[in-house]
Amino acid sequence: MSQTIRHPEILGLARRDGKVTARHLAEHFGVTLQTIRRDLSDLADAGRLERVHGGAVLPSGTINIGYEDRRGLNAEGKSAIARACAAQIPEDSSIFLNIGTSTEAVAAELVHHRNLLVVTNNMNVANILAQNRECDVIVTGGTLRKSDGGLTGDITKASILQFKFDIGIIGCSAIDADGDILDFDVQEVGVSQAILMRSRRRMLVADHGKFKRTAPARIASLSEIDTFFTDRPLSPDLQARCDDWQTAVAVAKPLDP
Repeated sequence: MSQTIRHPEILGLARRDGKVTARHLAEHFGVTLQTIRRDLSDLADAGRLERVHGGAVLPSGTINIGYEDRRGLNAEGKSAIARACAAQIPEDSSIFLNIGTSTEAVAAELVHHRNLLVVTNNMNVANILAQNRECDVIVTGGTLRKSDGGLTGDITKASILQFKFDIGIIGCSAIDADGDILDFDVQEVGVSQAILMRSRRRMLVADHGKFKRTAPARIASLSEIDTFFTDRPLSPDLQARCDDWQTAVAVAKPLDP
């Protein structure tokens, strides 16, 4: 069976089940795992699927990908972004880290920083930084989102507005060609906007996969970001816009194996 026949059926299975696994597809089509992995990579490159550990999911439109699957998306790229971001965070500073797997990766790179005050609405970030005795952690109040340990809502925003951070670090679900930063949860969007408003320096951490996705709620524009950390160069048009906006773009590279 040729890939021109397999690809539409793979997409049909993904639409039906929400996720496909390489092992199941190999058995279904009677081909090797290597063949299926090539198919999934081709479909991902075309923007039809997003690769996750062991398989692929449909690109998000109005509903976010599950938290555990997001954790497995481009883990090496997120680690590289996190290292680059952490390298620009001075000791003896106050920062905010919001919800997301990319911000959690930043937290992991801060476990050896000294004299940090970290405020977060991400329970996972708080647990990561509990390992750092040189870091004071404040968790905002808010409504717990059980799917990913995030805190959102009016209580969260009210907590943030009591602070003025040296650095605010946010993630997002998507970035469009105009440079708009997007997300799915309107409550989370309001929290991210409050973080940007109360931060002297604003950072965004988002890997290249966010350019292949869409989401309905707008957080801000890249023009409102001081430094954007990602893992692949931007399109020439968007890079030119960032240059005009004086938004620094830091392209991080994964460590050599």
